[in-house]
Amino acid sequence: QVQLVESGGGLVQAGGSLRLSCAASGRTSRLPAMGWFRQASGKEREFVAADSWSGGSTYYADSVKGRFTISRDNVKNTVYLQMNSLEPEDTAVYYCAAGYYSDSYYITKKAGYNYWGQGTQVTVSS
Repeated sequence: QVQLVESGGGLVQAGGSLRLSCAASGRTSRLPAMGWFRQASGKEREFVAADSWSGGSTYYADSVKGRFTISRDNVKNTVYLQMNSLEPEDTAVYYCAAGYYSDSYYITKKAGYNYWGQGTQVTVSS
């Protein structure tokens, strides 16, 4: 079993920055893909960013490309999401996810992940 715990969410003004962290514990040795999703009030959970363990490839939703950066610390089993130039539209609960597939299609889809964190709230005020 794998456990994921997010942290770093909070309230920030538009144009500001936040850094989210996701600490993985348990059986984490066979998880090539880790990513971030978000769910705004009244909307479906959507892909934000992902990182493949072996190839070092990163993926971003068009809405966050150039503003968000995903990274991993493999020693600490922690994935980060650096969020810059935040906009009110970024307000959502952000979820960390981990999976066994690094395919370019599945790594950007909810179905490509096996484990999920509980989420951390990010609120951006205008």
